[in-house]
Amino acid sequence: MGNFCQKHCAFLEPFVKCLFSGRDGEQDEKVGQVFANPAVVRYDVQPGQKDREKEIKEKPLPPLPEQHLVNICKFVALFDYKARTEEDLSFRAGDKLEVLNASHEGWWYARLLLPMGSVCPGRKLQGYIPANYIAADQSIEAEPWFFGPVKRADAERQLSYPGNQAGAFLIRESESLKGKYALSVFDGVSVKHYLIGKLDERGFFLTRRKTFKTLHELVDYYSKNSDDDLCVVLGKPCLKLQTPTTFDLSYKTVDQWEIDRQSLKLLKKLGSGQFGEVWEGLWNNTTSVAIKTLKPGSMDRRDFLREAQIMKNLRHPKLIQLYAVCTLEDPIYIITELMRYGSLLEYLQKDAGSQIFLPHQVDMATQVASGMAYLESRNYIHRDLAARNVLVGEHSVYKVADFGLARVLKVENEKVYEARNETKLPVRWTAPEAIRYNKFSIKSDVWSFGILLFEIMTYGKTPYAGIAGHQVILLLDTGYRLPQPATCPDPLYQLMLQCWSAEAGRRPTFKDLYGQLECYLETDSEI
Repeated sequence: MGNFCQKHCAFLEPFVKCLFSGRDGEQDEKVGQVFANPAVVRYDVQPGQKDREKEIKEKPLPPLPEQHLVNICKFVALFDYKARTEEDLSFRAGDKLEVLNASHEGWWYARLLLPMGSVCPGRKLQGYIPANYIAADQSIEAEPWFFGPVKRADAERQLSYPGNQAGAFLIRESESLKGKYALSVFDGVSVKHYLIGKLDERGFFLTRRKTFKTLHELVDYYSKNSDDDLCVVLGKPCLKLQTPTTFDLSYKTVDQWEIDRQSLKLLKKLGSGQFGEVWEGLWNNTTSVAIKTLKPGSMDRRDFLREAQIMKNLRHPKLIQLYAVCTLEDPIYIITELMRYGSLLEYLQKDAGSQIFLPHQVDMATQVASGMAYLESRNYIHRDLAARNVLVGEHSVYKVADFGLARVLKVENEKVYEARNETKLPVRWTAPEAIRYNKFSIKSDVWSFGILLFEIMTYGKTPYAGIAGHQVILLLDTGYRLPQPATCPDPLYQLMLQCWSAEAGRRPTFKDLYGQLECYLETDSEI
């Protein structure tokens, strides 16, 4: 990463040494609960495997400091963080830190900077921290009202959280106008969006009658005046309730992610299925995780480890993050981030339309399409996209799970169709070409997304209910498609039909689906 900064960020050159050089005696390695698994690090590489891993391995890094900052070696915490291991450093939002070493991707070694004259006996002052929890001090990323590249729909969702009062606001990067910002404001009833204009001499404005040298000055002014430019005087910044997901359990599991199963506690059984069970668990007595236990014989270990090697490097806010595995004995454990409300299928069925309405349903589909658009951009195929494989978290967050596992699972089930030797398919969600010829592509995932959209609009009803699997295949060959759900608007049903085009090439991309869904409920121009 130091080479990256030297190459692409010339203004960082004076500080690269302080960021990327280690300091003797500050990082003593301790015996932890992480160790190398020879099956992970020395498997036989298949043709094209390295190229596939290289293409996918693009991890989002924390924002780089702005050029105008005087001292870029000082950072400020954006969120609270409680140490997970002895090597970690706990801190609270607003604490100041100095980064001592940024050589571990996603985890930086830092020193907590105490206020002048303060003393904290016994408090740990140095350790590893998640890099996406901090921002350069005095940068725009450090402002409590700056939310970065947040989509318009996400801004509306966050501003609508209970706890935000009229006047709550945030500034985000405009999604349609690159290099510009948008101001999103909650007026007590709905969210309004304003494009922030930018002058050549680095000034900002809502209307050209009043210009400001910095965004901070703009916020300060409109916190006292609205001048008919805004729907309401700006109040408190929008609450930041969505703590970012760390890329790994700790800095040690970045590369060595076979962990000791004794470091895990199974606390509460969340569900079971054809592959095994899912538990809420605790890692290292500090970190809540989801633990998937697989039935013996449900997959080949080496096949799974090859796939997991790639899955772990897929990083997106709408994908479940794979943290670690336990594969040295049965049952195999898959450790991921925890989503407390379970599968989208159960979530929809429990509600049955009592509190979930069209805007929520469109939001669900939009978030799933966002995660799938990322997989599409990485040339990665899910193979088993369905409501049961989308998980629900706090604050109406929906994430795609189990991507890639269908490639290696080998479990019998009455709802699957055997296309070829040991290939089991969930026929009601699977595209015809995948059923007939075992031809999977991102376009077969698009077909499955259409079925998922049907599940969302029917509150989790089974597609082709009452029709046997082999009959579904025959019906699809005749051109039959699922009927329009009673509460589904025509435009959304047309979107389903596009996903179910017999010709894979005529189906939309996930990028297009995401764009159409995000704009579906909009009445004004995109900002």
